[in-house]
Amino acid sequence: MVLATTVVLSTLGVVFTGPAPASAATFTVQQQNLSFTPADISIAVGDTVTWTNTETDGSVHSVVQSGGGEINSPDMPPGSSFSHTFGSPGTVNLTCRFHPDMFMAVHVGDGAPPTTTAPPTTTTTPPTTTAPPTTTTAPPTTTAPPTTTAPPGTTAPPSSGAPTTVTGPGGAPIGVGPLPVSFRLTDDNGAWYNTNLNLFGTKSLAVAELPRLNLGKVLGLLPSLDLSKLPLLGNGALDGSSANNLLGGAVSQLSKLLPSGSNTPQVGNLGVDPAQLLNMGALRSAVGQVLPAGDARAAQANTLLDQFQQQVAAQPANVPVSLDKLPVGADLMGLLDELKKWASNDITLPVTVNFGVNQPAAASAHTATSLIWPDGAKGFPYDQGGAWVGNQTVQLTEPGLYAFQCKIHPYMLGAVVVDDPLTPGLDFGKKLHVNSRNLVVPSNADIITQLVTKFFNITAPGNWQTYSGTQDTEWNPSDYPPAPILTYDEAGNPQLIPLLSLYLKEHQGVPKKLPAANKKPAVPGVGEVWVDTEMETTASKTKPGTATRVNVQNWEVERKVALPQVNMNNPHNMWTDKDEKVIYQTEWFSNKLDVFDRASGAFIRQIEVGPDPSHVMSRTDTGQLHVALNAGGAVMELSPDATKIDRRIPVQLPGEKVAHPHAHWMTGDGSTMITPNVNLYNATVVDIPSGQIRHEQTGELPIASGMTPDGSKAYEADFSGATVSCISLKADACVADGGAKQHYKKIDLWANYDPVKGPSGDWGGLDIQIPVAPDNSAVLVANTLTNNITVIDPKTDKIVKWLPCDSGCHGINYGAKKGGGYYAYVSSKFSNAMSVVDPDPNGDGNPADAAVVGRMVLTAGPNTATDDQVSGYAGMGGMGVLPIPLAYEGWVQQAPSNAVNDQLTCRQRNPVAFATVCK
Repeated sequence: MVLATTVVLSTLGVVFTGPAPASAATFTVQQQNLSFTPADISIAVGDTVTWTNTETDGSVHSVVQSGGGEINSPDMPPGSSFSHTFGSPGTVNLTCRFHPDMFMAVHVGDGAPPTTTAPPTTTTTPPTTTAPPTTTTAPPTTTAPPTTTAPPGTTAPPSSGAPTTVTGPGGAPIGVGPLPVSFRLTDDNGAWYNTNLNLFGTKSLAVAELPRLNLGKVLGLLPSLDLSKLPLLGNGALDGSSANNLLGGAVSQLSKLLPSGSNTPQVGNLGVDPAQLLNMGALRSAVGQVLPAGDARAAQANTLLDQFQQQVAAQPANVPVSLDKLPVGADLMGLLDELKKWASNDITLPVTVNFGVNQPAAASAHTATSLIWPDGAKGFPYDQGGAWVGNQTVQLTEPGLYAFQCKIHPYMLGAVVVDDPLTPGLDFGKKLHVNSRNLVVPSNADIITQLVTKFFNITAPGNWQTYSGTQDTEWNPSDYPPAPILTYDEAGNPQLIPLLSLYLKEHQGVPKKLPAANKKPAVPGVGEVWVDTEMETTASKTKPGTATRVNVQNWEVERKVALPQVNMNNPHNMWTDKDEKVIYQTEWFSNKLDVFDRASGAFIRQIEVGPDPSHVMSRTDTGQLHVALNAGGAVMELSPDATKIDRRIPVQLPGEKVAHPHAHWMTGDGSTMITPNVNLYNATVVDIPSGQIRHEQTGELPIASGMTPDGSKAYEADFSGATVSCISLKADACVADGGAKQHYKKIDLWANYDPVKGPSGDWGGLDIQIPVAPDNSAVLVANTLTNNITVIDPKTDKIVKWLPCDSGCHGINYGAKKGGGYYAYVSSKFSNAMSVVDPDPNGDGNPADAAVVGRMVLTAGPNTATDDQVSGYAGMGGMGVLPIPLAYEGWVQQAPSNAVNDQLTCRQRNPVAFATVCK
């Protein structure tokens, strides 16, 4: 029997009888790998969709109607579900409030049989969070922060109406105990992991005490359990004065002490009380708290600590003290080890750390990924399935050094030192894991010292390099804690660093002279170079960053573009159109691409593309733009004028984790693209016309790409692995050390480096941008850890030279040199200078003679045009580099004819075909 519905059209006296809709159906959608599966379905009016979180990594999701609407689920931890019945026809776009690159579309018909469409594997719908603007936008307005998530395993209350912020959890698992360490991840300079506490110039460092309880004393307090009487419960996140004192704040004048080799004074002759420097009072107090009244070990400990203080006072302040070699060392450390075991007994309370990513401080998504952690720490390595917004929590169960970074923005760093109150000095731990090469090293290893030094040089703006354009200056970074640090050697013996500040300075060889940055290359370049000075701040904006134009014919800074009308947020990378009329500018910490006039700097438009757009390039065959979504899983293809999104190109396969591509590159014919995927630890090769993809092997956390002019092979900078991956794009093209061609080759930047003992020659680390010269003469690799440039010969795929660079060496791109050849323009994040490298000065195709031929400041001069007044960090934050005219195969042929571009030689106009074209 067929049921019917009847509609009476009374004005016409017509009665229509038709079949009733079939029984309502229920459709299921999985939330897994930070995606909806399927991501596009068609249903009928009255049907129900049920979403289930099937994540295995603890990721919390939600279902929210884009642009606001009736669908707004509670937070959905793994295993939970949410259902909605659709009562009217139309297309409903949905997203997740915690993972901004998750989206799906539900097409609700008017009664037609529903169909389910599997998500396409090559081309998908553009992001549905907002409709992209097609005209100039007005300045952004502040919006309420999204609802954030409780830690995995808990569910925040449902929200309705305007989004709300759920405060992150705190305290220990039993609900009492030390205060949590809290980091707010922000878009702001030097406060990317913000504790709201400035410790020696950085807001990204927290200090906590590991709680230690004696079970007998705890049981003695029952049943009321007066927590105020618990011994060594620990302070958790120490407040400003306590943390400052533990880090040497009471003797902060010592942070200015300079290395003087064998003339460095002894610890007792620094002009401060050694007991205060070594924080002996806190150690004595801890011993007294843990021992019962009258215990003979208390008197023994005090005697040993008196001897320890006297013996350390006689040691040089710049050299680690081997405690096992002190006369008192074995007895003191043995007693303290006994007390630690006795005090802990059966109870161990961890230190809680919260991470918050919320608007307006953070405009887009981030990760909190472990970089360093003590051996034995439970729940480590710590990571999430992908970039997120909201709150996350981790607990630190072992004393020692913990460091975290954002995989999307790897210079966003936070650190927690968890101190054991029953040890001298501040604890780094015995053995530490490093999120690179599966390293487990003693805490006195060179790689730990390198990373700790880099942490302070990055997160403390007072340590950034400031060049003068007229005179020599001195770089004397002094924002390091003058704290005693307890480390251990390979044999497990304790090594006390009396003054961390002095030790780090001596290790990196500072202070050192910075020569005046006014060296102009003997031969001018052609055209101009734009550099994203991402840390530079201006008066009318709350977010940092400018784009800086340098005339490479007279080497003057001509213009700075801040785009205050849209509060441009952390501009990271640029490209231009084939007519060289506009600049396309990514906002790395938001979800937008900006377009401004190249000549005047005037704002044209802004378009939303997806979370954390990093790099942008154009297709040579269509002029369309490709924008990598660093906190997403795709490259967005935009119309040539960036008024609309034409296509979304996923770079992970169905069912894989979200890829998070960073710095892609394309062949000059527009046929092939490669993306480095920081979340998958691989690369994706894309057939651009079809969108078909395949993965290729890389090292750890590949972050940037380059390609040979003929498109035969690509190079990936493996940021965490300290390697370079050569990948053949067609036939085997990578050159083995023996000369044979092979599909893949890994080039080791640590061939001269022992992570425990240190370097035996030139080495590189945390490698980033990696362009190939348009004439295939050289591959240059910017190394941000080692502040140098690796020179690789692409004809042999071997390292042939190393060049100096500035602090946070980051961006490199090639532009034409007048008369023939090329210059590589090099930017550095934590410096205000740009370097100029000639990769092949004699033009013989061998880059072994590559040289730095120029350096200049990126600060505004008296004739620099600006759209907003520079207010801080002038010229700082060098990242993306864009020389114009574009010098690469495929793009250079399209550069328009004009007075500047007509300086290009025939060979520069035809990098690959010059032998036949230039006769």
